[in-house]
Amino acid sequence: MATHSTGGFSSAGLRRLREVLTRHVESGRIPGLVALVGRGDETHVEAIGTMRHDGGAPMRRDTIFRMASTTKPVAMAAAMVLLDECRLRLDDPIDRWLPELADRQVLRRADGPLDDTVPAKRPVTVRDLLTSTFGLGIDMTAAGSPILAALFERGVYGQEDGWLLPGPEPDEWVRRLGTLPLMYQPGERWQYNISNDVLGVLVARVSGRPFETFLRERVLDPLGMKDTGFHVPADKMDRLPPLYAPDPETGKFVVEDEAEGGHHSRPPAFPSCGGGLDSTVDDYHAYFRMLLDGGMHGDRRILSRAAVELMTTNRLTPEQTSDLQAWARSIVHLSHGQGQHGGWGFGMAVRAYRGDYAPVGQFGWDGGTGTTTYADPHNRLVGILLTQTGMSTPDSARAIHDFWTTLYQAIDD
Repeated sequence: MATHSTGGFSSAGLRRLREVLTRHVESGRIPGLVALVGRGDETHVEAIGTMRHDGGAPMRRDTIFRMASTTKPVAMAAAMVLLDECRLRLDDPIDRWLPELADRQVLRRADGPLDDTVPAKRPVTVRDLLTSTFGLGIDMTAAGSPILAALFERGVYGQEDGWLLPGPEPDEWVRRLGTLPLMYQPGERWQYNISNDVLGVLVARVSGRPFETFLRERVLDPLGMKDTGFHVPADKMDRLPPLYAPDPETGKFVVEDEAEGGHHSRPPAFPSCGGGLDSTVDDYHAYFRMLLDGGMHGDRRILSRAAVELMTTNRLTPEQTSDLQAWARSIVHLSHGQGQHGGWGFGMAVRAYRGDYAPVGQFGWDGGTGTTTYADPHNRLVGILLTQTGMSTPDSARAIHDFWTTLYQAIDD
């Protein structure tokens, strides 16, 4: 029998969750964090520590965080709206909207020279972008390869000051991408990140509106996600902490992105669907709760139930899945253990085997700025933990791990 006051979390379990998170902050390795756990009608929030590593303003429930790769599941909803309205079809070639990516050449070997290519066996399709299998990605296991070097040199990925998100405006970005071959044949292999940004440009061209405008009209505003966007306006800037990338050798706090005058203080030229959103725990809770509720927000439908099921179940073929699993296992020392779920839907991981405390079917993702957000249909649960500490050290990844381990022990029914 669940304890009535907590809606399926034991009060002892929630106390323990707070103690574990407090321990991470008191260790001095994470200045502050905000956590939200929701189950049924109950929502429980913890805001612990401070915005800056040297003290100052405390973390608050409405602190705004750089969501990094946890942007992917939310940005994906814009594409799902277009699928629901039959303005996109899963297996349509993207050439008519993105002619820059027609007639692709494919590297004979993924780590080979850029001019050693064969023609693509078929066009890139909408499905390839949705599932991150269109043939290009940021693959750190291929760190020394000519194609990865070219992605950075041509400014497709990474900006001159070392910031990792795309810099040029969308049309120029796609033009640059179109000058490069694919690493793999379309649909052959799951690869991380770039497909999400291509998808954002596709949505803008199909809808005839800037990506952020379309996402806001169709997803963010209907869900009441008033603090979510691709930059933080001046009147909310006091709610954005600096982003730290601790020194891997010394653990010393290094500011990766300042709040005032930083990358998120003005609208970006390129709204990155792979990692550009800023948001709060409550906004993200509204979004993931909508997914758990089969596309409904109160009495308003945001996405069809079928679209939500398509997004949040494994979409990879057995061959693609084994590639993904092998990749995730090969980089546990770099990812600090994140990413081992076995499955991938649209813009998010889907747990396909029991590898930790979470059950099969849990969906969501983690961000390199020290963010995590998942929903679990089996337990009707949403968990969100946001920090301002990037994963240059294992510290935020360890806090994320302990958050989920403790949260699953707090379920009481």
